[in-house]
Amino acid sequence: MTIVLGITASIAAYKAADLASQLRKAGCDIHVVLTDGATRFITPLTLQTLSRHPVTTDIFDEKVGWQPGHIDLADRADLLLIAPASADIIAKLAHGFADEALTAIALATKAPVLLAPAMNGKMWLHPATQSNVAVLRDRGVEFIGPEEGMLACGYEGLGRLWPIDQIVATALKMLKQTGK
Repeated sequence: MTIVLGITASIAAYKAADLASQLRKAGCDIHVVLTDGATRFITPLTLQTLSRHPVTTDIFDEKVGWQPGHIDLADRADLLLIAPASADIIAKLAHGFADEALTAIALATKAPVLLAPAMNGKMWLHPATQSNVAVLRDRGVEFIGPEEGMLACGYEGLGRLWPIDQIVATALKMLKQTGK
């Protein structure tokens, strides 16, 4: 069971360390991909240690062999899980951008996709974000969350990352449904 775990620029990125750890304990092979913005919230070294694999931070990260790294990960993925998923990454995915490793992997993979949004509630509820979510749902992308509560920006509202244990349970359920 190979999960490509995408992490985007959100204060909730620190929770991805626990997510990677729990998925690994559940027997998953975790390959982490960080957007440039995510590296400002959590370090590749932390996630490399927890996943036991090199972390991809750039579309031009080529580790070994001849095959482009982002295509290799796209092919090996049994699930693409993006948690936290920012408004920016949701928009890029909805519009087919491939300007970084994570978006290129998303375009190239045939694996199911699960997004766990985390952002300011006004950003989540904005018509542009909701339109992008609808586009992705129409394409078969699954969403878990966001939940309501106190947000890092100081507002109370819808936008918190879904609880990690529930993201893990959903990811494992999706893998089981695909026979992985």
